[in-house]
Amino acid sequence: ILDYLETDKDVDAKKAAVIGHSRLGKTSLWAGAGDPRFAIVISNDSGEGGAALMRRNIGETTAIITKAFPHWFTSTYRSYAGNANACPVDQHMLIALMAPRPVYIASASEDNWADQKGEFLSGKNAEPVYALFGKKGLGVSEPPAIDQPVGDFIAYHNRTGKHDVTDYDWLQYLKFASRHFGL
Repeated sequence: ILDYLETDKDVDAKKAAVIGHSRLGKTSLWAGAGDPRFAIVISNDSGEGGAALMRRNIGETTAIITKAFPHWFTSTYRSYAGNANACPVDQHMLIALMAPRPVYIASASEDNWADQKGEFLSGKNAEPVYALFGKKGLGVSEPPAIDQPVGDFIAYHNRTGKHDVTDYDWLQYLKFASRHFGL
């Protein structure tokens, strides 16, 4: 789609964002890591295999997700099911691959399956890479209160509610894009 958008004179493809929810939140992170043309990367409730740290083993774990959805993952990733500490990488490294581009990670207060704190910690642990580029990250050391977004080039919120994309989420993403694109 981005290839096409670059050909459309009515679109400024240099301001393209990629966003996904749940499984597609995982996808948006991987798309953003692999394609630097995405100016902003947004992950909504992506959990295990997305923004949540796999080593925390909270909520949906590597063992659970690779058993339930084996077709989503490589056999290499499945080999860490029940053995996350042996994996040489974790999800904060995926977040760091977006640097210096803005990345937004979002959780939902009732979506414990996605490990809200693990999603926050991925953003927090990616901050040193953003600092190498002179970019500020979350700006806090602990997860913020519900419905209190934080961050600069790495942003995070944990909003009230269930596993979904809501008007509140969209409002935060639009404010974030506006701030970074000067709209």
